[in-house]
Amino acid sequence: MANRNYDNWSKEELVREVEKLEKKLKKNYGLVWEDKLEDVATLCKEKLPILEEDAKKEIKTDSNKPVNILIEGDNYHALSVLNYTHKGRIDAIYIDPPFNTGAKDWKYNNNYVDVNDQWRHSKWLSMMSKRLQLAKSLLKRDGVLICAIDDNEFHHLGCLLEDIFNGWEMHCVTIVHNPRGIQGSNFSYTHEYAYFVFRKGLKVIGARRIKAEDIDWRSLRDNGGESLRTDARNCFYPIIVEDEKVVGFGDVLKNDEHPLKQTVKKGNSFYVYPIDKQVIERKWRYARQSVESIQHLLRVKKTAKGYEIEIGKDFGTVRTVWQDSRYDSNENGTKLVHALVPDSTFDFPKSVFNTYDCIAPILYERKNALVLDYFAGSGTTGHAVLMLNKEDGYSGKRKFILCTNSENKIAEEVCYPRINKVIKGHKDYPDITGISANLKYFKTDFVDAKPTDRNKKKLVDKSTEMLCLKEDCFDEVEKGSDFKIFKNSHNKYIGIIYDDDGIESFKKEAKKMKKKFVVYVFSLDESAREEEFEDMASMVQLKPIPAVILNVYKRILK
Repeated sequence: MANRNYDNWSKEELVREVEKLEKKLKKNYGLVWEDKLEDVATLCKEKLPILEEDAKKEIKTDSNKPVNILIEGDNYHALSVLNYTHKGRIDAIYIDPPFNTGAKDWKYNNNYVDVNDQWRHSKWLSMMSKRLQLAKSLLKRDGVLICAIDDNEFHHLGCLLEDIFNGWEMHCVTIVHNPRGIQGSNFSYTHEYAYFVFRKGLKVIGARRIKAEDIDWRSLRDNGGESLRTDARNCFYPIIVEDEKVVGFGDVLKNDEHPLKQTVKKGNSFYVYPIDKQVIERKWRYARQSVESIQHLLRVKKTAKGYEIEIGKDFGTVRTVWQDSRYDSNENGTKLVHALVPDSTFDFPKSVFNTYDCIAPILYERKNALVLDYFAGSGTTGHAVLMLNKEDGYSGKRKFILCTNSENKIAEEVCYPRINKVIKGHKDYPDITGISANLKYFKTDFVDAKPTDRNKKKLVDKSTEMLCLKEDCFDEVEKGSDFKIFKNSHNKYIGIIYDDDGIESFKKEAKKMKKKFVVYVFSLDESAREEEFEDMASMVQLKPIPAVILNVYKRILK
């Protein structure tokens, strides 16, 4: 769909172009667009992406907590790196890409795409397609992709997702994010969407949590048909109440035992039975052998004659239409970001509760989950992940990887300061800031892609940050002229040997430590110099570099 001038093309060139277009048009269903390479992708034919740390921006509050990652650079390059470091390791990907409104909110090949660009949809699809393909391979088998979008590209994105994630489940949630509405020519738009995509046959979306004021309470005492004591003997027992709280459960009563009333006082306790106002013996909704599992869902209601026991579930199935004042992108997006980063000019950040509620049902039970957002913007996804950990009383050790570009210094002047403030705390938002966490800050950089021995050595010399990221080991414990050793809080060790001269020096230090190591060894071929490590084979897992890195890049950047 891109605009081309064919006036100067030869007959042979025109024939080849027609044949190429015919192949694309053979699709029976879906989208067809010109999949033209972007400058950022073309660059990878000449340069290979790597990472370099900006150590001045490291945040370290607790060495026992996991390390979160912020990558500054084009997300195409960041995703290329992650295809080496994190293939098949991401629990959830949440992205909020440019909505392609025509308001010059994103660039294609270094030019802003505006509403008058008749090929803007084609450019957007081309940009999204490449990144979704790279992101797909990062998901775990039970991983979930969440993609926010509005009406500008809603239908196109749906077709694109169906094409790339063919055979996967795809669900769309409508979220009211702007109750004031955005005025259109015929309608005032108050909502946007979130696509949820995951492999079929998996239960990956857990329950949503319901606020206390929205819980639907009902009597634990059964009523209606088959609600009598005689219908289920194991459902007639006392519930013990103290200080208007359920503290325990008595044994099932024998058939010839009949309480005189619903609530019986025994010392400082009250024994409540499922007896209704007409003094008819009924039954509880849960048998004695299972009621303790739902004790946390019960509450005590005082009445004129004693106590009633009520049950209210604080969880429920995730619905497909979300409406809550917490999702207001102005109140809990724009105003929040401006409070945390006073000089921020970032437009239209999501409500942090919008993002939180998207990822939370997936991650409630995944205490060590890894979340990726490669359109990170102001860092809302990272904020939401830290909030989940705080809600767990810090038993959760979920981590995030945020990737955002350097356009208008978003990474440096918006995303990073926001995460920094979330960690350090803000007096106006004590409930959702002041969350202890660690952060490493990286920038994408490049090495020459020509397959020469010199360039292979340069790639190895520049691979330290990538290898530390891959192995989640960032604490340097030993350094020689041609090797380094790193560890993490889980007592995992890695060694990086940059040259043949570093092998013996590394082995000497490793033997002193008496630890098991993952060892990356410089090699011009795909061998890992196994013969050099025969005397410590039980201590090391050897991996050749840069061959393993180059093989990944060869696959994804072809």
